[in-house]
Amino acid sequence: MGPFARPPLRAVLFDRDGTLIRDVPYNGDPKLVEPMPHARDVLQTLRSMGIAVGVVSNQSGIGRGILTTEQVAAVNLRVEQLLGRFDVWELCPHRPQDGCYCRKPAPFMICGACRRLGITTAEAAFIGDIGADVEAARAAGARGVMVPTPLTRPAEVDAAPEVAVDLRSALCLLMKAPSGRAAS
Repeated sequence: MGPFARPPLRAVLFDRDGTLIRDVPYNGDPKLVEPMPHARDVLQTLRSMGIAVGVVSNQSGIGRGILTTEQVAAVNLRVEQLLGRFDVWELCPHRPQDGCYCRKPAPFMICGACRRLGITTAEAAFIGDIGADVEAARAAGARGVMVPTPLTRPAEVDAAPEVAVDLRSALCLLMKAPSGRAAS
């Protein structure tokens, strides 16, 4: 391993809405949870390789009074029923204007997930669908991969260090040594 090489990948953390499941704004209804293409297969592959998986998600609907913590918990339970158990969950319930330290693009939730998993942030990757996701990964010292959706702003895609067309391509990208920006 060279002086600037990353240590082996020990965890992949995911944004929830728009990355693991289809984004339904402020969803409090478990019946509306629909996995993104390849999500289950990618998670099963990672688990079979002994790589921990987790979810790091801003859930401002709680702070806005649109969702209860119980509704978010019910949606998260449905996510696990469809995609399997996650090793760690980190959620920020605050609104953007609250000035909290945990909301992405701040690195706190990624750092917290890694701490709970007993790994360094350099041993983790974070996959998300917007600029705040890859900014949080960078700030934490984790590898960030963007899987954009049609709602992702083009400037955010352009600024992302690594971009993949879907979760399967993101997994392939992570299994290769980082080489800067790559489109799959």
